[in-house]
Amino acid sequence: MTGLYAIDEISALPAAEFIRVFGGIYEHSPWVAEAAHACRPFESLAALESAMRTAVESAAPEKQVGILSAHPEFSGTEAKRGALTTNSRREQSRLDLDALVGKELQRMRDINRRFVEKFGFPGIVAVRLHVSVDGVFSELDRRIEQDYVDEIRDALEQVHHIARFRLHDPIDEDSSGAE
Repeated sequence: MTGLYAIDEISALPAAEFIRVFGGIYEHSPWVAEAAHACRPFESLAALESAMRTAVESAAPEKQVGILSAHPEFSGTEAKRGALTTNSRREQSRLDLDALVGKELQRMRDINRRFVEKFGFPGIVAVRLHVSVDGVFSELDRRIEQDYVDEIRDALEQVHHIARFRLHDPIDEDSSGAE
C-alpha cells in the first residue's frame, strides 16, 4: 500500500482516494471500499473492518461469488504470467505457493481444477493463517468435500481474513483506537 494512515486520516479521505487506497483490500472488488466509505467516520480500525465486511455480507449472492471468482488460483496461470496483484503475490510467496514444482505443483493444479469445476471459483485460503504449504493443502483438501453453500460460507470467511490482514498493512494502528 502507500504508507501509514491514522484512522482520522482514513475517515477524511475523499471517496476517490479512499477507493484508490482501499479498493484492493477485497481482490478486484473496489465496490467494497466504495460501500465502506459511505459509513464514515470510522471510530477505529475495527469499525472500518466491520464496514467492509458488512458491505460484502449484505451484497447479492452474485457479487459475493464475484469476489471469490476474482481471487487467483495458487500457483496458477496468473502467478506464472506475473499477473498477480501486489497483495496476492506477497501472500502466495509467503509460503512459496507461487513457486511450487514437481508433485506439489501437480497436486495444487489438481486442487485448483477440482475447485473450479465443483464451485466455479478457486480454492481460497488465508495463507497467513498457516505456517506451511501442508496446512494450505489440508485446508483445501477438507473443503473440496463440502457442498456449495458451505464452501461459499467458508471461502467468504477466508476472504474476510485476507482482507483483515491486508487492511492492517496501510494503517497506523497506534492511531486507530484498536487494541
